[in-house]
Amino acid sequence: MSLLRERARAIWDAGIAAVDPLRLVGQQIQADADGLTICGERWEPSSDSARICVVGAGKAGRRMVSGVTAALGPQWLDHTTGWVNIPEDGQPTNGNSPIRLHIARPAGVNEPTPAGVQGTQRILELVDQCGPKDMCLVLISGGGSALLPAPAPAISLDDKVRLTRALSRAGATIQELNTVRRALSLVKGGGLLRACRAGRLIALIISDVIGSPLDVIASGPTVPAAIDPVAAWTIVEQYVTTAEIPAAVRDHLQTSARPPSLDATNELPPYRNVIIGSNATAVRAAQEKAIELGFHVSGVEVDRAGIAREEGERLAEVGRKLRMTVPGRSCLISGGEPIVQVVATTAPQRGGRNQELALAAIAHWEADPPQGVVLLAGGTDGEDGPTDVAGAYADAEVVRAAQRLQLDPTEFLDRNNSYPFFEQTGGHLQCGPTGTNVMDLRVLLSDPACE
Repeated sequence: MSLLRERARAIWDAGIAAVDPLRLVGQQIQADADGLTICGERWEPSSDSARICVVGAGKAGRRMVSGVTAALGPQWLDHTTGWVNIPEDGQPTNGNSPIRLHIARPAGVNEPTPAGVQGTQRILELVDQCGPKDMCLVLISGGGSALLPAPAPAISLDDKVRLTRALSRAGATIQELNTVRRALSLVKGGGLLRACRAGRLIALIISDVIGSPLDVIASGPTVPAAIDPVAAWTIVEQYVTTAEIPAAVRDHLQTSARPPSLDATNELPPYRNVIIGSNATAVRAAQEKAIELGFHVSGVEVDRAGIAREEGERLAEVGRKLRMTVPGRSCLISGGEPIVQVVATTAPQRGGRNQELALAAIAHWEADPPQGVVLLAGGTDGEDGPTDVAGAYADAEVVRAAQRLQLDPTEFLDRNNSYPFFEQTGGHLQCGPTGTNVMDLRVLLSDPACE
């Protein structure tokens, strides 16, 4: 690995370390002999029978549970029970912890599964069994929507999966998807909160959504939101053909039609939702590491959206300008989550938004790659789409490798087939699952000493 890539990786790693769930959770929970302080709020059990119930779902679930376990210590773990849905990560789920880790989906499959439904049913049972003296601690992180499925009665999991796929293919926004999900779910849109009988509920949330709206992260299981079947049906009709709409979904939404309501059949427990980590957390730490390494930070971007291909071209041009106008080390730290515009083709398509972004930069630089410039684009969860890499590097080294192998980056880009391009040119960013998820982090470096 070149020196400039090493520096970019060190900066990226610092951003990932800052959003380590064990660290983030540990900063929010302090335990002593009399009780707990959670997010600055004091809880002391009123009797020996009081319990701590820990539930949740998300890609960061394992590390969040580790943070809770370390913070509570043996004394309070004796008063704790719990269940958290996580994706398969190749690590054991059993152990001495009273908080059960439940594999709710295979690795790389970001859709709900029967195992996820089973786990969510158990979570709903646990919070229903809480009493007024108990504390319910909810751990939410990216991927929670797929890991916390609870279809409404008469709607099968297959119905929900098929409808969600059709809506996504048709271009429905995340807000529209969540409107439909809430109307078809027992847990989303505050369903977990409504089911809880504890005397207090606090949700610790690691955001993987631009702007961190609480009702969007994992579809807001602890955020009271209006259940609006009328709006949900309007969205379904707008995007999905009649043949693609499962009959059970149609019947549920049409027969449930009523003015928007919170469906508050139970009085809500006192609750609080706290975002403990986000894209801004990672970007800030990466910025600090860049300064430590002697780079002048020319720009910082947080929660940036856009189109992956366009973002790659933009950052490639920024890199060229930095190299031409700034005499010493300089950099741009960028975070967010662009989208990939997928073309219809029967040709192979493999990659993710970070590889797509990096490939667009390579295509932009193909004729004249700037020396002493590198762009690293990586998903903070260590997974870029359904692949085994976090993202990719774009630099003159990749351009030269492509030319030597007679690979046309634009041809790969036009087919959304970035993975094999970087596989052949040695540009992949590999780190394995990080145990966290705050969207993407990009590091653009310019250093004339590394030409």
